[in-house]
Amino acid sequence: MRRLIRDISSVLIISGVLLLLDAGATLIWQEPVTAVIALIERSGVDTQFLNYHSDPLTALDQHVLRSMPSLQSKISFLARKEQREVSAGDAIGTIQIAAINVDDNIIQGTDTANLQRGPGHYPETAFPGLGQTVAIAGHRTTYLAPFRNINMLVKGNKIVLTMPYGRFTYVVQYHQIVAPTALWVINNVGYERLVLSACNPLYSAAQRIIVFARLEHVEPLGAAVNAD
Repeated sequence: MRRLIRDISSVLIISGVLLLLDAGATLIWQEPVTAVIALIERSGVDTQFLNYHSDPLTALDQHVLRSMPSLQSKISFLARKEQREVSAGDAIGTIQIAAINVDDNIIQGTDTANLQRGPGHYPETAFPGLGQTVAIAGHRTTYLAPFRNINMLVKGNKIVLTMPYGRFTYVVQYHQIVAPTALWVINNVGYERLVLSACNPLYSAAQRIIVFARLEHVEPLGAAVNAD
C-alpha cells in the first residue's frame, strides 16, 4: 500500500510539473502541444498553387494574357483564376512581416482545421491584386501562434504577401479592437486593403484585434511577367 501511494504521488508530482511547464511555455511563447500538431499538419499542405511550374497555364490562358493591355489587367486575371481553382486547405501564397518575425504560408480557409496549418485567407474576400479587401486570420497562442504579436504592429510597418503572380507590399494604417461579430472589417472600401485578424486578448476569444494595411507596391511575378 505504501508503495502504491508513493507511485501515485510520483505520478501526480510529475503531472503537475508538466502542467506548469506547459503553462509557462504558453505564457512566454505558445502552447507547445498544439505547436507539434501544427508542424504535423503543415507537412501535409498542398503547395502546388505556389508556382506555375507545377500548375502551368493553358494555351488559352497564355493567349488571353498576351492580349491584355496592362500589367494590372494581367495580375487581376491571374488573381481571379487562382481564386477559382484553389480548394480549402491549399497553400496559396506566403506572408512576411519583418517587424514581428512572421514568415509563413497562407492557407485557403479559416475553419479550425485550416488555421492549424497557418494563417488562413477568408474565402469570401479577394485575392491580392483585385483592388479589394484581402483578409487573413491567424492564431496568437496555439498552433505555432503566427499572429501572436500583431498587436505590436504600428503605422508604417510593412506586410508582404507573395502570390505566384505578384509580390504585394502593404503598409500598416492602424489596428483596432472589435467584437467577434464585427464582420464590417472585411468589407470592401474602394481600394486594396489587407486585414489581419486574431483573437484578443491573449488566451481569450472575447474580442478580435484587427490590423488594417493599405497596398503600397506591386511587383509582378511568374506568368504576369512571362506573358509579355
